[in-house]
Amino acid sequence: MKARLLTFCLVVSTMSAVSARAQAVIEGKVELPKARSAPVVSKRYEIVSKGGVLATDPPTAVVYLEGTFPKGAAPATAKMAQKDLNFVTPLLPVQVGTKVEFPNEDDTYHNIFSYSPAKRFDLGRYRPEERPIPSQVFDTAGMVTLHCEIHEHMRGIILVLDTPHFVRSDTEGKYRLAGLPPGHYTLKAWVNSKTTLVREVDLKAGATLHVDFP
Repeated sequence: MKARLLTFCLVVSTMSAVSARAQAVIEGKVELPKARSAPVVSKRYEIVSKGGVLATDPPTAVVYLEGTFPKGAAPATAKMAQKDLNFVTPLLPVQVGTKVEFPNEDDTYHNIFSYSPAKRFDLGRYRPEERPIPSQVFDTAGMVTLHCEIHEHMRGIILVLDTPHFVRSDTEGKYRLAGLPPGHYTLKAWVNSKTTLVREVDLKAGATLHVDFP
């Protein structure tokens, strides 16, 4: 019995090591727009609009891989909290089917809503101690712009993606996508509501591909 168990563990360990070596990596940098010259009062990102373009300030990007992938586990629950009258994560990328909770961490009411075609909802007014925490399931790909009915300056973006492979860049535009299956895919970098950069990529098992978006 012990011999069988040892053999099984060795097989599983070998399969895991082979699977890890078969995964590909993409890393690089996205050229981001310049941050606003005016100082940002809040330490958190703000959603800024100029000429109908929504973006975060300081700028950041979401890089994601499009293609056909095997069905995996259900996406984990994400959070879009409100604190100090701002969204803590004003740009939140999630996979289609993700449940997003909207905890209120301010000592006042919030009322989060969206008129975006990808997800229309109105959570109504709620205080921080109210349970269960208001939530929504985002089941359609697209950009969802969030507002607060009480605090007009508040803006947030939920980018709903039909892929499990995505990452948000840092404020210098650097990104790294790991654990990718080999194959031919489309790599995209969402910069703002009007700009999504596109590259075709061929991923090889165990290799790291460097892709910049100038």
